[in-house]
Amino acid sequence: MDNNDPMSTSLDARAQRAGRAMSRLVRIMATLRSKHGCPWDRKQTHQSLRPFLLEETYEALEVLDRGDIDALPGELGDVLFQVVFHAQIATEAGRFEMADSLEAIAAKLIRRHPHVFTASGRPLPRSKKGKTTRPKSAAAVLTQWEQIKADEQGDVGAKKRLLTGVPKTLPSLLRAYEIGTRVSAVGFDWPTTDGVIDKIDEEVRELREALTQSPERAADELGDLLFTIANLARKLNIEPEAALRAANEKFSTRFDAVEADLERRGSSVHEATTEDMERAWQRVKRARRLKP
Repeated sequence: MDNNDPMSTSLDARAQRAGRAMSRLVRIMATLRSKHGCPWDRKQTHQSLRPFLLEETYEALEVLDRGDIDALPGELGDVLFQVVFHAQIATEAGRFEMADSLEAIAAKLIRRHPHVFTASGRPLPRSKKGKTTRPKSAAAVLTQWEQIKADEQGDVGAKKRLLTGVPKTLPSLLRAYEIGTRVSAVGFDWPTTDGVIDKIDEEVRELREALTQSPERAADELGDLLFTIANLARKLNIEPEAALRAANEKFSTRFDAVEADLERRGSSVHEATTEDMERAWQRVKRARRLKP
């Protein structure tokens, strides 16, 4: 790194500040877990903290979805706190420390970006970039990433399987998206978006047929349909969980407006007929289209 480069100096300063802040957070967490710390924090385990890790992650996603960047530092801090919490519990058990997690992810990033870093972790000299075969696009980088990952699995004695490591605990729609991304990286994919839509049409037909057979067959075909829809989202570069969250929010907002519309007319969703609610729904949609 060129010490005379203003950008390098700025990066060094930011890295040092981040290091000090991380060190302070680790110390705070150790104090909370100490004999004279907080009873609640001392009581927690990896398993008891699991829902909090999920909750904080989803809260960060909600901030991203609404574009509230001012709130993002706090939400990312909450996620990081959960990471440090788990590391502190592991430290007390003599398993690993926070530094081990930081070193592990740093080593992985260097190892899986050979087009950016040398094996020692230094940025590749500009003069050497482009002189060898290097990925030129995001898709090519993804393919290289998956190949390196497969090689790593072989190095530790595991069979090279492309889908190894896709967490089973991911939300199912997101897991379908990730599975599609992995297999697409090796060319197992529909050539065009139209091909995925044709597959969706086929799955809908099969679902209609299954409805006349058995609940088990219907569930199987519905799963196939949802899996294909997740892959359509991938082809469109749309993250399906985010799209569905937005659709849920849109529907909830509109249905709240339907309730308000019916109440203004002296009724409620419990008293209104299906036709009444449909008319209210259409009124709400028209009103929203007319808003500037």
